[in-house]
Amino acid sequence: MEQSNPFDRPEGPFFVLQNHLGYSLWPAHCARPAGWQPAYGPATQHECNDWLARWQTLTPAHFAAGVTA
Repeated sequence: MEQSNPFDRPEGPFFVLQNHLGYSLWPAHCARPAGWQPAYGPATQHECNDWLARWQTLTPAHFAAGVTA
């Protein structure tokens, strides 16, 4: 059986998921993990990454907590 990585199809569709710790790019056809809700999409991988770049920081929460402005 051939297995493929759903992230290898950048045309999507994808969601940007959100939980209390941050955001994740997630293929739309994959089951959503418990506790994660859609914040954007469905859209292409590129559109989701653009949305994240415009609106969100990609710094993990445990690093961002120690950052001061």
